[in-house]
Amino acid sequence: MTHVAPVGGTAVQDHVALAEIELCGELIIAASTADEERLSLDCIDEVLRVAEERAERRD
Repeated sequence: MTHVAPVGGTAVQDHVALAEIELCGELIIAASTADEERLSLDCIDEVLRVAEERAERRD
């Protein structure tokens, strides 16, 4: 559920957007510490916890 502040307010909470920002930050950190020029698809999946998400959906 998205909550938007009333007119004149400054706070906006969008949980999906916040989660996406967090994941982007984690990718940036992984890329900045990687030895190789580009992150492999496996590394990206690991950072984004793709395997964990798939396992949770199966259960």
